Amino acid sequence: MEVSEYLSALRSQGDLFAAAAEKADLDVPVPTCPAWRMRDLIRHLGGVHRWAAAHVRERLTERAQWGSPDAAGITDEAIVDWFREGLAALARTLETADPDLMCWTFLPAPSPLAFWARRQALETSIHRADAESVRGTITPYPAALAVDGIEELLCSIVPARKRSIPVHAPRTLHLHATDADGEWVVVMGQDGIETRREHAKADCAVRATASDLFLLVWNRLTADGLEAFGDATLLDVWRQHVHV
Repeated sequence: MEVSEYLSALRSQGDLFAAAAEKADLDVPVPTCPAWRMRDLIRHLGGVHRWAAAHVRERLTERAQWGSPDAAGITDEAIVDWFREGLAALARTLETADPDLMCWTFLPAPSPLAFWARRQALETSIHRADAESVRGTITPYPAALAVDGIEELLCSIVPARKRSIPVHAPRTLHLHATDADGEWVVVMGQDGIETRREHAKADCAVRATASDLFLLVWNRLTADGLEAFGDATLLDVWRQHVHV
């Protein structure tokens, strides 16, 4: 995906997040983030947007201190407007940024601008699902965005964390998107997690839409109702040991 496509996704997914937040009781627990209530989720994503924008706007070459100074004093009545303001400011910052800017990032990307546009589009996308989970119905993602979200997790975030999986021998999970060009074989073992983009036999295989696979690997959806084959306990292992 191009930077312009990520900016479009950032805005549309952010609007869906805000719409879900407006309809919810701020004290309601978020099913997909058990430690949070809706208020916590809004503050988190609003803070992330402001934190990300600062790196681009100020061309920071080191990681900025986490947190949004203005979040603590936001009232419940103003919290969704506060979120929308941060979303709009982030989108403007990215849209008007110098394509050649240099600033701090934490995952491989073609450029710092491409990194922040992608990371914030996908961060907003997955938390939009969290906000909608309160009402029990999650709007499906466009297939291209979902495939990119799977790619980011499997091929960038998980390898960067060097997470070991407590299994006696390497086990394999095959993911196959039914509505997009996307197949992955995930090898899980004590030495970490490796992902290959290929079709191959595996200990467990799941076929589903890219949207459902995105939610599945980010642990926002179980495999119930999806087309799964083989040793489904591997999905439980994933849920227990891969947290983002």
